[in-house]
Formats: sequence, C-alpha cells, structure tokens
Amino acid sequence: MAEGSNPPTLGTVMRGIRARNGWTLKQMSTRSGIPVSTLSKVEHDRLTLSYDKLQQVSQRLNIRMSDLFAEGADGNVQQVTGRRSIGAMDDAVRVTTANYDYHYLCTDLRRKRMIPLITRIRAHSAREFGELVRHPGEEFIYVIEGRVEVHTEFYDPVVLDAGQTIYLDSSMGHAYVVAEGYDEALVLGVCSSAEEGLMDSLMSLHGEVAA
Repeated sequence: MAEGSNPPTLGTVMRGIRARNGWTLKQMSTRSGIPVSTLSKVEHDRLTLSYDKLQQVSQRLNIRMSDLFAEGADGNVQQVTGRRSIGAMDDAVRVTTANYDYHYLCTDLRRKRMIPLITRIRAHSAREFGELVRHPGEEFIYVIEGRVEVHTEFYDPVVLDAGQTIYLDSSMGHAYVVAEGYDEALVLGVCSSAEEGLMDSLMSLHGEVAA
C-alpha cells in the first residue's frame, strides 16, 4: 500500500508540527509542557496522549485541536470500519462550568463526528443560566434523572421528564435548566456536526478541563 494512503498517526502529526517549526524535541517539550521522553514515544507511535494533554498541547502551541487530528494533506479520509471505544465515567474528561458538569466519553477515539457526553445540570432558570448557547451541528438529549426545562431561541420552553428526549439544531440558541421541584438533573447528550473542529467549538464554550 502506498505511503500516505492511511490517515497519519498522532506521532506523524506531532513530528510534522515539530519539523515545520524547526524545533528539537527539547524545544518542543518546553513549549508544550510534555516531557521529552513522552514526546519521543508519541512520535514513534509507542504512546498516545490523553485528551487533557492534547488540549494542553493545543493551547500552548496555539494550534487548533483539530490540527492534532489531521486527516491528511489532501483532505481525503479513508473509510474507518470496525473501531470502537468503551466509555466509563471514571475515564471521562470532566469539564465544570457555572451551569453544567460535562463528562466527555470515548475520548480515545479521534476524528469523531459524534461527541457523546453525560451532563449534570445545575441552573434553575433561564435568568440564572444567562446567554443562550450556540455551536455548529445538531444534538440529541435523553433525560436520565430529574426534570429538565429546555429553552430555545425560536420555541416556547418545554419540560422533559426522565425517559424523554429532544433533538435540536445546535446553531439555534438553547439552554437546559432544572425544572421546578428538582435540585439537579442528569442527561445523556450526543452532539454531531459535519464540520471539523466540533470538539474545539464545544470546549471553547466550557472553559478549562477540571479532571
């Protein structure tokens, strides 16, 4: 099979970034905050980086997260079949904001078109929530526990009980708050977009990774 017919590995991408900037491993380590020994193993495909470390590299090198998940210079992506990821809350990337606790699942898979997450909702009113959220794509929400009031830009608020769902256009302003009579609510969400950088868009809304 000709070289370049497969999507590049993270090691190939990291080597390319270092080569384009003319950095030594030590210089790359200083700039990214990743130890030299770890970088060497990553570049030789003997080790990968957790999602929080990838975000650290993205922020410190001032590059988009999607640049670390490059799919080849020609933009052609080989069809991926048979891959899978087992997710667990203990392995999730947790992001805490004033309104939500997000738990991103299956972060070991790159180039995902769907972003699965478990979210604990804390805000109790649209006023407390603040400005409606917007990002590319669509999303699906399933209420696991509690009761959720969904506010959207173009529709009247709707209340969802445990076991109910909503599917909406994520570019429409939206907010999920806890319905009256409950302290918190827990939902399963799936965000999807045909555009690259969906994870970047979501993370930019949330702030820093908490754990």
